[in-house]
Amino acid sequence: MKVAVLGAGMVGRTIALDLIKYFEVTSFDRNITMLQILQKRNTQIKTQEADLSDTRSYETLFSSFEYIVSAVPGFMGFKTLEALVKLGKKVADISFFPEDALTLDELAKANNATAIVDCGVAPGMSNLILGFYNQEMHINHFNCMVGGLPVQREFPWEYKAPFSPVDVIEEYMRPARYKENGHIVVREALSDPELVNIPPVGTLESFNTDGLRSLLFTLPHIPNMKEKTLRYPGHIRFIQALKQSGFFDEKPIKYKNQEIIPLQFTSALLFNQWELKQGEKEFTIMKIDISGENKKGKIDISYLLYDEGDIDTQNSSMSRTTGFTCAAMLNLMHQKMFSKKGIFPPELVGSEPGCYQFVMDYLNKRGVHYSITVLQS
Repeated sequence: MKVAVLGAGMVGRTIALDLIKYFEVTSFDRNITMLQILQKRNTQIKTQEADLSDTRSYETLFSSFEYIVSAVPGFMGFKTLEALVKLGKKVADISFFPEDALTLDELAKANNATAIVDCGVAPGMSNLILGFYNQEMHINHFNCMVGGLPVQREFPWEYKAPFSPVDVIEEYMRPARYKENGHIVVREALSDPELVNIPPVGTLESFNTDGLRSLLFTLPHIPNMKEKTLRYPGHIRFIQALKQSGFFDEKPIKYKNQEIIPLQFTSALLFNQWELKQGEKEFTIMKIDISGENKKGKIDISYLLYDEGDIDTQNSSMSRTTGFTCAAMLNLMHQKMFSKKGIFPPELVGSEPGCYQFVMDYLNKRGVHYSITVLQS
């Protein structure tokens, strides 16, 4: 069975290297260097240079592929998915675009396509877990805190970006939505900072970002839901300084008779500073708390993920925790454990029999472990 992986960046490479164990894999990217890095790690993976922003070429490029992984940058993710569902493909998507994927649901159904979107950590595993427990209990509260960070803290950012800096900055700019007492609340990104202590890392800083995404609409009966991003303390002040000083503006400014877009300039500067270097130690941490009632009474459930990069395989933690989740979702479709047509965020997958456990087992076999605590009263 043939699988096309669109994007040969850090996460796209990890997905391709995992799927080659079961499928015939071809990786597509416009960056020849990225493709060469991938092929050096596994010569069985085919590579093809392609401008994936040109969706008119998709029918020619992907006609022979039944399964597609979309690991393109977020700014082009929606158009990529739209083009793929028009072709009737089965898609696992990790591009985390800002548009609402569910608006493509009718188009996907009309073309007999299946797409599981937001197949990462959060959104992704957090959704899958919530969707699973939504079938088991009445949920009152869902809280998720998540972040990917370097082990070595370097001034001033104490941060490394697992994705393109422009995608991270977009997360810092987009208004954050959460659910409180049954109502959707909209706040600025980076708002409501709190210091939290999460073993084994210690004190981290949490703040609002727009991570709930589809959960606000697919599980509207849950009255309280919130997701916050985790960074080392102090990171938020540097980001707010750049934001308020105009470094993230998209409107061009003139400098010495040349037009410069501040966001593009800032992204170029931050690329090297935020780039995770080969062999650099980093980790992913996520804490999920779910509370409510089941048949036995009140119940509180906590999930903790702490995962470090795998030096032997050269896979970063964020690429492992994100990429293996995406690969698991594709395998769900291939094994016909999930075969519905349309657009599906992971919470809808998690509600289907066997899907949650399949994904958890898939991650466990690859060394990505979630610690689970259940308190029944």
